[in-house]
Amino acid sequence: MSNTSAIISKVWSYAHVLRDAGVGYGDYLEQLTYLLFLKMADEYSKPPYDRKLPIPEKYHWESLVSKKGAELESHYTELLRELSQAKGILGQIFTKSQNKIQDPAMLSRIIGMIDNENWSLMGTDVKGKIYEGLLEKNAEDVKSGAGQYFTPRSLIIAMVECIHPEPEKTICDPACGTGGFFLASYDFLSNPRNYSLNSGQKRFLKDRTFSGNEIVAGARRMCLMNMFLHNIGEIDGESYISPADSLISVPSERFDYVLTNPPFGKKSSMSFTNEEGEQEKEELVYNRQDFWATSSNKQLNFLQHIHTILKSDGCAAVVLPDNVLFEGGSGETVRKNLLATTDLHTILRLPTGIFYKQGVKANVLFFDNKPASKTPWTKDVWIYDFRTNIHFTLKEKTMKFQDLLDFIKCYNPENRQKRKETWSQDNPNGRWRKFSYEEIISRDKTNLDISWVKDESLADLDNLPDPDILANEIIENVEAGLEDFREIVVTINE
Repeated sequence: MSNTSAIISKVWSYAHVLRDAGVGYGDYLEQLTYLLFLKMADEYSKPPYDRKLPIPEKYHWESLVSKKGAELESHYTELLRELSQAKGILGQIFTKSQNKIQDPAMLSRIIGMIDNENWSLMGTDVKGKIYEGLLEKNAEDVKSGAGQYFTPRSLIIAMVECIHPEPEKTICDPACGTGGFFLASYDFLSNPRNYSLNSGQKRFLKDRTFSGNEIVAGARRMCLMNMFLHNIGEIDGESYISPADSLISVPSERFDYVLTNPPFGKKSSMSFTNEEGEQEKEELVYNRQDFWATSSNKQLNFLQHIHTILKSDGCAAVVLPDNVLFEGGSGETVRKNLLATTDLHTILRLPTGIFYKQGVKANVLFFDNKPASKTPWTKDVWIYDFRTNIHFTLKEKTMKFQDLLDFIKCYNPENRQKRKETWSQDNPNGRWRKFSYEEIISRDKTNLDISWVKDESLADLDNLPDPDILANEIIENVEAGLEDFREIVVTINE
């Protein structure tokens, strides 16, 4: 479309105007989701599509376009309430929906903006660019807390490149947020440079490849819309994103690939009101017979769950915090079982300053599931240290996909058997190093938190990073320390 940039500019201008009026990016994004869905449903109900969609005539798109002022506001509020009761994707999109744009004139202008375009004819790249741009802006809004649902796009793409998913195989994200891993996988599989898909493979990619869980209604809504705008699934189909807690029960389905970044925060808990009417929190422990260890550590539970939902030859790439690599007790039990039952072949140590939640030191674990065996499947763990002496910030110096190209090259997706270390006795600061199963298992608590690259900031005070990067790293370290102290206090008070 020739006016692509004009549409993007217009969408953004309303975001800024509403922001000044107290409507945050998240609220604007939600309203845009509702309205876009209704407009596209209207377009699909007309020629050449002529599809019958489950939206009552009273709440069709024209009912919004034809009203103004207080009448529009009350009708829109009623529409949201009624459609939230619907079944399938329609109900999922409108779950717990509310009108957050209290100015009828502004609401009317946004409806007019959407009405002026034929969205069904617009390229998926255009629609996706508009929507993903808003998702990223929403993640930057620290107060909204939306950042915890947002994984850096560059990291997601790198993980997909390494996993190298194949056509007609299933992909799951048990904590899918706004769907970043699904979209990157879709782009990889539909890219002619990777595969030339036949009609059957294209149908499988659109309707049967992806499934996941997201318990937060707002994030799930944005995920469904994000995928729909990228031509994944059907507007009148069933939802492939479950609102259920993925950790609650033994899964009935197994998948070829799992790509995920489970929510930050070590402890799983639930809030309840006690007899005195006060709010209390209780640790949530998942008693799953298929888990290796019982724990209230959310990250360890997710790692165990991911192992259970993989097919016997399935592959996983998972973002997990440092504590999963070194924590004792149930953590050690989980690590030993993971090394024994899967091929935990790669760990990418991530730099700080790339997540919107500060204080997070994380890694990507890559492992392949294997059938039962008397001997451990993991022979060597390859570790890439992308943290020591690497400095990023969320705004001035963001991590780009190009920054991860050396890791992808070392990972060698085409043939992992031909990997070569860049570390050696002669090059002690090489970032790519192999550790045997025997070396790992002999470490205290089977600790996988391994680093060897010399920290230059400790040795060369004349070559320190920029002050803003240093300041952010100090904040990251303080936040991480505070989080650990909070866990200790919780444990003491139990």
